[in-house]
Amino acid sequence: MNQSTPAVKAEVRNLSFFYGDFQAVKDVSMPVAEHEVTALIGPSGCGKSTFLRCFNRMHDLYPGSRYQGEINLRPDGVNLLDRGIDPVETRLRIGMVFQKPNPFPKSIFENVAYGLRVIGEKRRQVLADKVEKALRDAALWEEVKDRLHTLGTSLSGGQQQRLCIARALATEPEILLFDEPTSALDPIATANIEELIAELKSRVTILIVTHNMQQAGRVSKYTAFMYLGELVEFGETRQMFTKPAKEKTESYITGRFG
Repeated sequence: MNQSTPAVKAEVRNLSFFYGDFQAVKDVSMPVAEHEVTALIGPSGCGKSTFLRCFNRMHDLYPGSRYQGEINLRPDGVNLLDRGIDPVETRLRIGMVFQKPNPFPKSIFENVAYGLRVIGEKRRQVLADKVEKALRDAALWEEVKDRLHTLGTSLSGGQQQRLCIARALATEPEILLFDEPTSALDPIATANIEELIAELKSRVTILIVTHNMQQAGRVSKYTAFMYLGELVEFGETRQMFTKPAKEKTESYITGRFG
């Protein structure tokens, strides 16, 4: 990344990940630019989501998995994969939004307040203020402000996904991970989420896994193309989509495989 590019929020160095004996991610190194959107593209099963979940240590929830390498978070230089780092603390610094909206079977308010309660926040006014801010940041406040105590599951699919984004934002994460956040949504809800991502990058660094090449082109400044667990090419999205450096990247982007 040259001098004109943004500051680096995280530096991935020689990252490998194993499910038991199977190596799903192979020696990946790349920067993650601060306050920008970086897209992860590649065919199904190429390691995109596995790579994404290394950032918030989701793999720790399953036995037999192991990491090699480093994900160094700036500015404090913490290696997120260090065994001495508490994965729960990591997940507060690095939020995640999944493919299918997954609101908890709780009220809209309690969905957003969940992470705040986990870190011990009990003051009612602070909770109310932070829940409102997160819902505003997720462009959902005006739609739900009069029914905060109804179930989150009562919302439409697009609203549920924005509720999950608000829940992730409430603890003020430094990085937000999106794992195909619009694949279960209709075109209008998809456009709303893409617009929201464009607005959020001024506040938080974003990594998004997407199968949709057009979406990657619309929302991201940088793109990483992965294939069979390896990082084939990384660079500015516009450059990669118009003049990729690698033949394999060009073949994937033009639809010759994948």
